[in-house]
Amino acid sequence: MTGANSNTSSNSNTSDNSNSNSNSNSNSNNDNSNNGNGNNSNSSSTNSSNNSNTATNSDSKQKNTPMIKDSPMTKGIITRFVRTFLIPLSTLFSFSVVFARGPVAGTGYAGSPTEHDTLTAGPIDGKGVIAGVVMTNEGKPAASVTVLLKETGRSVSTEEDGSFLLHHLAPGNYTLEVSLVGYETTTKKIAVEAGKTATVSLRLTLSQKQLQEIVVTSNRKRFTRIGSEDLAKTPLKNLENSQVYSTVTKDLMTEQSVFTLDDALKNVPGVSRLWASTDRSGFANGSSFVLRGFELNNFLRNGIAGNVSTTIDNANIESVEVLKGPSATLFGSAVTSYGGLINRVTKKPYDRIGGEVAYTGGSYGFNRISADMNAPLDTARTVLLRVNTAYNSTDSWLDRGFHNSFFVAPSLTFKANDRLSFSFDAELYKSRGTTPPIFFFNTTVAQLGVSSADKLNIDWKRSFISNDLVLQSSNANFFAQMNYILSDRWLSQTNVSVTHSSSYGPMPYFYLLPGNTQIARMVWTIDGQDRSLDIQQNFIGRFSIGSIKNRVVAGLDFYNYNADVVYHEFMGTAEGQTGADLFDVVNGKGTIPNYLNFNKAKVDSAYAASPASSPYTNYSKQYVSGAYVSDVINITDKLLVNAALRVDRYDNKGAYDPVAGTTSGGYNQTALSPKFGVVYQLLENKVSLFGNYMNGFTNENGTDYAGRSFKPEQANQWEGGVKLNAFSGKLTGTLSYYDIKVKDVLRSDPDHPNFQLQNGTQVSKGFEAEIVANPFAGFNVVAGYAHNDNKYTRADANVDGKRPGSSGPADMANLWLSYHVIGGNARGLGLGFGGNYAGTNIILNSVSQGEFTSPSYVLLNATVFYDRPRFRVSLKVDNLTNKQYWIGWSSINPQQLRSVSGSVAFRF
Repeated sequence: MTGANSNTSSNSNTSDNSNSNSNSNSNSNNDNSNNGNGNNSNSSSTNSSNNSNTATNSDSKQKNTPMIKDSPMTKGIITRFVRTFLIPLSTLFSFSVVFARGPVAGTGYAGSPTEHDTLTAGPIDGKGVIAGVVMTNEGKPAASVTVLLKETGRSVSTEEDGSFLLHHLAPGNYTLEVSLVGYETTTKKIAVEAGKTATVSLRLTLSQKQLQEIVVTSNRKRFTRIGSEDLAKTPLKNLENSQVYSTVTKDLMTEQSVFTLDDALKNVPGVSRLWASTDRSGFANGSSFVLRGFELNNFLRNGIAGNVSTTIDNANIESVEVLKGPSATLFGSAVTSYGGLINRVTKKPYDRIGGEVAYTGGSYGFNRISADMNAPLDTARTVLLRVNTAYNSTDSWLDRGFHNSFFVAPSLTFKANDRLSFSFDAELYKSRGTTPPIFFFNTTVAQLGVSSADKLNIDWKRSFISNDLVLQSSNANFFAQMNYILSDRWLSQTNVSVTHSSSYGPMPYFYLLPGNTQIARMVWTIDGQDRSLDIQQNFIGRFSIGSIKNRVVAGLDFYNYNADVVYHEFMGTAEGQTGADLFDVVNGKGTIPNYLNFNKAKVDSAYAASPASSPYTNYSKQYVSGAYVSDVINITDKLLVNAALRVDRYDNKGAYDPVAGTTSGGYNQTALSPKFGVVYQLLENKVSLFGNYMNGFTNENGTDYAGRSFKPEQANQWEGGVKLNAFSGKLTGTLSYYDIKVKDVLRSDPDHPNFQLQNGTQVSKGFEAEIVANPFAGFNVVAGYAHNDNKYTRADANVDGKRPGSSGPADMANLWLSYHVIGGNARGLGLGFGGNYAGTNIILNSVSQGEFTSPSYVLLNATVFYDRPRFRVSLKVDNLTNKQYWIGWSSINPQQLRSVSGSVAFRF
């Protein structure tokens, strides 16, 4: 199969403890004093999730937080589990609840850096700082709320977790004022001392006029995130991060009624899908995308390996983060691309009973039922469980084809004591369906006679297969995390992930043939699995050297990947030609007499009649060990520098031959991967200028004609731009220009046939812009544009100077506009409209094959929804204009036409 194989903390204590940390916090922002023996003198740090009873939780009582042996977790856990999960879920699905984990976000350890806690905000030069948090009367964070310092007129907007900072304050007495629609205006007096941080907690009181329904207007739609905990392996604000990344939030996915990672990524500038998932193990990881001219897949989940071979359901996804540019320094080469990486952030358990049950039905027989259920399992709320699950069933927009899938993701967190916490997750996928149509090239463009996908003589609505050619796939992934607070400034974080995917069944594919009138129908049968193990140990902390402040992460990781996949083949004959996997040759349009012959019975007969002498196999074992360190340094309040370095040891055991029982081609390499970044905040916490040098690498095997071993291929990026977070978070955005140079690329040795040189080069450069805006209440804008220029600059004559066929469209744009009514009888009613533009995509581009493209396209989508606290109803239209379009990477894949779906969700 030539064509197919070529793709080769916030402080939530509501009582006034402003003096509890007045001495211990002189060098930190909102640090929680820890006396070093496990007794935390600030109760708010350790019990931020369940302080509804703070009036009875004195400091002395919270110092004695129950240890493991004292927690009431036997009878109470079982009872709550049965009542909250098994009984409701039994009416929807029949499944077994499995061992699972859910990472504890925000670390929350005393003195830990969080999204809102930056080194630039520390008390210096005889000034003081006010660090606080604003909560609703329900104990929920009040985000995007303005906190006014009445004496100076200064104001600041609260972050996602309700926290805020006011710094560079002269010593004295101040008054804080907080107001929010639906709540009484809250004020609080606070004293600021030189060189110290004053902490304060504010709780909003519900207005008597709004008791019937609680609506925090400013926090209804959140399409941005202030920072990330995974992308720098330490909590870091976007404005402080010298690297560019985009975030797709759960709120945006809900508003757009998208249910897969593939659809969520349409909101990221510069990301385009190259291949839909084929559900096969041992090949990439689910769907394939392109970013900055390089192919990438989704390997990361909460910053650690989480391989999935199927289309990824977003039932348990809180947000999707796309880090742009080579990122091997912190993550290694096995799970990253020169274009960047995709990290899915999952939903975590919380400390009350709650959840949602939803149903969606739509075109082409689409049915989806999902559930999100959460509950504490003990009265102390130290054990929390959340289960997300979804079942999908759909036919194809073609005349044949279907896909069914089931997904369940339990997440358990356990807080053992003030210092130690655990989380466990599982993700279980099961899918069954036909393979989407993929057309490869068994011809040159000149012989084919057309050079663009819209000129192909193929019936758009025919699948060319039978519904009994079914591929079955499964994933079973398990994750665990342990957080241990070493001191008030250092955290030990241990992560483990184990993934396993398997697939079995026939996988049809097609060849385009010369003349543009016929196609060859091909099929091979996949039987195999792949496994990965990822272990990480991180030490995260901060320290000061004089006035220079440092946020450091140092870590070790070990990654092991094993593939054991067999592609069974047969020898077929059609139209006078014989080849592996060849079933028959049929017309692309019109009457096709033998159209229905491509079914399981006849495929099985072909295998029995003429099995191939040996199957195509993928047996491999790879081991990667890495050590890395990264330091974010505040030289001044406005100037930050980030320096990082990775040492990476790669050990490939080679290819295993099951017939001979031998392994060959093993090799190992060591690589260094540096990273350097600079951020200067023109307007603190509002406008940042940034620049970065990023590195990525790919291990290469073999020797040149002189016997010299190849070294890792290197990609080095230089990038600069500006980031915005203006008007109290109502306008965020990034503008950037990047230049990625790839060196040490293997290419044919013109003087020594059958050998290669390692002096090839490639250059990918471009511009990206992203804006997320909330210009007035209820109205949201998400927009982006990306341009990429990618080409080989020293390569084989066949491709030298040409754009690679895996580069994707050179120009891409995305737009989403939405409005929802925020008051009156129509509150919660809204609509959204937007879409995507993709320029011409070069599928093939070489002297020998010619140039073949898929045309540019514009896709438009629209939603109408009615969103209330207890329910949500929505209607979605995808591909509003019924546009015929293609994606592809050395292949052409037609995409779905217009579809309509409706959803209803109930919350409790």
